[in-house]
Amino acid sequence: MPPPLAGLRILALTQLGAGPYGMMMLGDLGAEIVKIEDPTTGGDEARSVPLEAIDGDSLYYQSFNRNTRSVTVNLRTPGGRDVFRRLAAHADAVYANPRGDLPAKLGLDYASLRDVNPRIVCCTLTGFGRSGPRAADPAYDYLIQGLAGFMHITGEPGGPPVRSGVAVVDFAGGLASALGLLVALMRARDTGVGGDVDVSLFDTAVSMLTHIATGYLRSGIEPERLPGGSHPSVVPSQTFATRDGRVLVMCMKAKFWQRLTELLGRADLARDPRFADFGGRLAHRAALLAELEPIFRARTTAEWVAQLRGQVPCAPVNSVGAALADEQALHRDMIVTVEHPRYGALREVGCPIKIDGAPPQYAPAPPLGADTDAVLRDWLGMTNAEIEALRTDGAV
Repeated sequence: MPPPLAGLRILALTQLGAGPYGMMMLGDLGAEIVKIEDPTTGGDEARSVPLEAIDGDSLYYQSFNRNTRSVTVNLRTPGGRDVFRRLAAHADAVYANPRGDLPAKLGLDYASLRDVNPRIVCCTLTGFGRSGPRAADPAYDYLIQGLAGFMHITGEPGGPPVRSGVAVVDFAGGLASALGLLVALMRARDTGVGGDVDVSLFDTAVSMLTHIATGYLRSGIEPERLPGGSHPSVVPSQTFATRDGRVLVMCMKAKFWQRLTELLGRADLARDPRFADFGGRLAHRAALLAELEPIFRARTTAEWVAQLRGQVPCAPVNSVGAALADEQALHRDMIVTVEHPRYGALREVGCPIKIDGAPPQYAPAPPLGADTDAVLRDWLGMTNAEIEALRTDGAV
């Protein structure tokens, strides 16, 4: 069975992490992702980001750009803009992650391309969207984590604001934009008319505030940072210090609280009127934690996981290495090997989307411009002489 997105052609003008992450998901599932890179700047900045950045390639670049093809086009030249428009006539979508004021200026929006392809979908993932007072501002994941309130509610009470160790806004924005692109492609398939898709990192981050935002908008009370990464309204649902690390325990249902007290040998806590229901446990959080914390400190993380797993939701607070070695990650093929001409057998994280009968495909990210000639020949029918003329003019 062919990959589910086989035949889907996307021109991708992407940099660093957010846009490439979204496009990599589609490439893993069979879409042809043709990455348009500027030959005068060395292409995607990710090519020079450590680790092991050598000659226009790096582990960072490989982590976000597998299953892509690289075509160098200089959009600042008339010849380059003409090549891009001709490629767009044969594409299903154009995807870009520039600043919000740039898509129209660069000719990447539907108004610029509908004359060559009325079915084309033009999706942009920008920092702040294509309108509004911040549209021209550059943005990065950590900046958005601060601006959208994430850092204000992350960390320990009394400590400094803390960002997530993973670029969660970048990756959520990449996935949201990939979803938006696919939805618009479905509409174009049915109507024959494409259009613009406008997704921003800021909008994505604000949408992720969900219940936290609803609570604030109703009460006006700012959420507070809580010790141990505690859930704001369910107790106990947090990390606890153990003899050798930390364990995460989440009593998100009444039955889990009941079972936890039994497994801890403290069934009396479930009978205590202060802790009998969710509201009581929340109101008496400090008193309850004073009972629980010494109990968890008495044993190791592994001992607690062995006792609680399968009965109360729990997990060790793993290092990155331990997470990648977890039996579930291995069983789910989340660690894959991609053969690379320089790095050899490169181990990476796999695609999280599992589709029956259509396993993801994995190919290394290409050198800068490696597919220029092939794509111009296959898509546009250009001869070698025509391609060489474009190269002489600096268009490709």
